[in-house]
Amino acid sequence: MNYSETLDYIYKRMPMFQVVGTSAYKEGLEGILAFAEHLGNPQNKFKTIHVGGTNGKGSVSHTLASVLQSAGYKVGLFTSPHLRDFRERIRVNGEVIPEQCVIEFVERNKQIFDVIYPSFFEVCVGMAFEYFAKEKVDVAVIEVGLGGRLDSTNIISPDLSVITNISFDHVAILGDTLEKIAVEKAGIIKRNTPVVIGEAEGEIKNIFKQKAESVSAPIRFAEDTFILGVGNQSVENGTIYQEYRTNSYRLDIKDFGTIRTPLLGECQKFNMCTVVTALRTLQSLGYSITDEQVKEGIEKTVEQTHLMGRWQILQHKPFIVCDTGHNVGGLTLVTNQIKKVRKDKKTLRIVFGMVSDKDVDHVMPLLPTDAVYYFTRASIDRAMPEDIVKEKAAPYGLLGNTYHTVAEALEAAKKDADDNDMIFVGGSSYVVAEIV
Repeated sequence: MNYSETLDYIYKRMPMFQVVGTSAYKEGLEGILAFAEHLGNPQNKFKTIHVGGTNGKGSVSHTLASVLQSAGYKVGLFTSPHLRDFRERIRVNGEVIPEQCVIEFVERNKQIFDVIYPSFFEVCVGMAFEYFAKEKVDVAVIEVGLGGRLDSTNIISPDLSVITNISFDHVAILGDTLEKIAVEKAGIIKRNTPVVIGEAEGEIKNIFKQKAESVSAPIRFAEDTFILGVGNQSVENGTIYQEYRTNSYRLDIKDFGTIRTPLLGECQKFNMCTVVTALRTLQSLGYSITDEQVKEGIEKTVEQTHLMGRWQILQHKPFIVCDTGHNVGGLTLVTNQIKKVRKDKKTLRIVFGMVSDKDVDHVMPLLPTDAVYYFTRASIDRAMPEDIVKEKAAPYGLLGNTYHTVAEALEAAKKDADDNDMIFVGGSSYVVAEIV
């Protein structure tokens, strides 16, 4: 098989969660443990950092990988889902796994697929672990796929665990309360292994504390280290600012000095606090990372890891931006940023689509009612039909027309827009994937 035929084979043989939803989810670790054993347990041949949470884990994973690369480490990076090409999930020093390696991995393991019937995600995890071992990476940053406790990535023994935050997502699988979701996410906390928590309060914070204490895991809360906000604030360890005029974040941190990140979303002020706390922890564990390398790695995150879709500016006249935020937590931050950025814009136009298993009734009230909507659908089976999105949006005062493809919707928005308008594209990672 060539590369295209290989992808067709694994997509049909093991349907992707991102395409078919919960029917592709395989609970438990038995399958990945058996598959890893068949592969010779490659996950034990390199150091790892495990990153979970509801929102921001992709940005945190890419930024940590970039800093480690700047520090001279050979770095594996495993993330999901991909936006354009399957190979985006598996990178070494920012470079995607070669097509030939994907082909050969599938060819070598076809027979075992008919014995243990791994899920699509288990195959991805196994492929990543084997490739990282083959490439002799020094350390790999491993992003959790879904949840934590029963996620296929949770067979590693990391040097550090990171949990970004907790919000409602995948409630049919992880639970219908934040507390239930937090318990699942806390499942990546390992015995005697440091854990950094990005955002948590109240009972969620207690869940993480109790889990860490039960396994003697040192725990640090990033939000206890940094004050978040705009302006000069006195704080022992540092302050983070957003500069809306330049569309950048600046971190002024004691000892580090001034750091800038190219990741522009509102959520990044939280993510960068998590990143810096995690890096301080890695330094304390003996990782050789200088403060200058921290600054360089954060500033070069997009350049070195090719991260896409996080408040990504596509055009300036009209101003077009996209973001992959798709649940309550993510879209709350996205809509807050839209309000701040659009102040000097004439008309806000929103190209919007969702997948069918998302919490529509909690998402729709977050969206601005004074925008013109272009309802659409991504080209995947899970996508909610555009007429249904429009129907569900109407009771919340969100009005507009429907378009069968994302390209048609964006083209219509651009045709209608003046140079001083703002166009936002989002609602789903798969909508964004079709325009970046």
